[in-house]
Amino acid sequence: MTQSVPSLPSAKVIHVDTRGAIILSEESPETRDSRGIYLPNYIEPVSHIAVDVGGSLAKVVYFTRSPEPPSSPSIAATRGSSIVSDISTPRSLSPCGEGSPISPSSTPPSRVNGALTPLVLDAQSNGGLGVPLTINGDIGDELLKDSFIRRTAQHFPGGSLNFERFETEHIDDCVQFIQALIERSAQVNGVSIEEMRKGVKIMATGGGAHKFYELFRDTLCVEVRREDEMECLIEGLKFITLIPDEVYFFSDELITSVAHSQPSSQGPALDRPSPDPPKFGVSFMSNPTPQFPCLLVNIGSGVSIIKVDKDGKFERVSGTSLGGGTLWGLLSLLTPATTFDEMLALSEEGDNSTVDMLVGDIYGQDYSKLGLKSTMIASSFGKVFKKGGKQAKFSPEDISKSLLYAVSNNIGQIAYMNAEKYNLDRIYFGGCFIRGHAATIATLSYAIRFWSKGTKRALFLRHEGFL
Repeated sequence: MTQSVPSLPSAKVIHVDTRGAIILSEESPETRDSRGIYLPNYIEPVSHIAVDVGGSLAKVVYFTRSPEPPSSPSIAATRGSSIVSDISTPRSLSPCGEGSPISPSSTPPSRVNGALTPLVLDAQSNGGLGVPLTINGDIGDELLKDSFIRRTAQHFPGGSLNFERFETEHIDDCVQFIQALIERSAQVNGVSIEEMRKGVKIMATGGGAHKFYELFRDTLCVEVRREDEMECLIEGLKFITLIPDEVYFFSDELITSVAHSQPSSQGPALDRPSPDPPKFGVSFMSNPTPQFPCLLVNIGSGVSIIKVDKDGKFERVSGTSLGGGTLWGLLSLLTPATTFDEMLALSEEGDNSTVDMLVGDIYGQDYSKLGLKSTMIASSFGKVFKKGGKQAKFSPEDISKSLLYAVSNNIGQIAYMNAEKYNLDRIYFGGCFIRGHAATIATLSYAIRFWSKGTKRALFLRHEGFL
């Protein structure tokens, strides 16, 4: 008997139920800000795929239905930022192509990351599952399982927000990932690829929403809506700060120990903040409430500083061109590192005092009258130039740490001056520049604490790169 094919609804405004939200564990240090968020009480179907394409990175966020939280992070997260998740057979990016069907010879991924659920299908729509039964292997098993869930439970709560990122220069990988996700979702929901495309909406923001608009629209054959970047940024902040244990800050003791330690005297590497952190002074906001008014410092390729009023109205009040792109670009010229994570790894082994001129190099001690410790930087890269024209050789590690401190200190001071100008005590730092990196967090925190004399606090987000 011929069975009716369900239709898919259009995108609409989504109100997310964050009660009981859980941030999932993450296996890869490279993508610690990409861990999923499980929403046990969320019910509504979602047909949106959020895409933010900046100058350096493209970020993707999407929702998958699941009555239980996933047991491990996504394939793309564990394999690195520029690798497409293997949730489908590799395929070409031919416009509106049907793609290669999943074959028995395909190498199944260790875990697939669910499917889009633009519609909860009717439990009595048919006696079968609506998925090709010729699919073999683990991928086929996952498809059958997902489809069975959709046909045996209506409006059950629970699902995950999934986070992926790609380098913008590899934007085709990002498009391929989304294309594979849509194809798999069509199979899981038991609808044709054409019908699935009608139900999916790409909500795009960032400069790439304009630069790559035709690429997304023509390749994916779905509606692409371009959203205002700053509005999305503030809406993202409103949402993410309602997630328990999302917002964290460093204690004064931890700031000092990280900001003024040397590689030879460092203890164990600081873990990424977690709901059950070691006793070294990372504090979490476990019972979050709306945190406005505030200052948001978004550090991407460049830096935008946004003042947010109590009612959520916002204004970009400042910024600087010296941001993550500056650090990435200069270290690409000065060190052998080829990725941002490699640069951060180099900085962890470096000693900036061989490159920077410190207060102690000038005074031989602290300058207590001005509150300057001997270890404070008086001049970034101040030791590189030597009289007589002789220049010493400096290690990539030391250069990396010096430049990281220079960029971070500059951002921290600009952030403080704007917070002081607008009488704001709460300063959020976001953007992929931070990466959960202890030295970066400590430097920004130290700058805010030092200039404000302890009256203002630097706050950080575990999903800092996905606002």
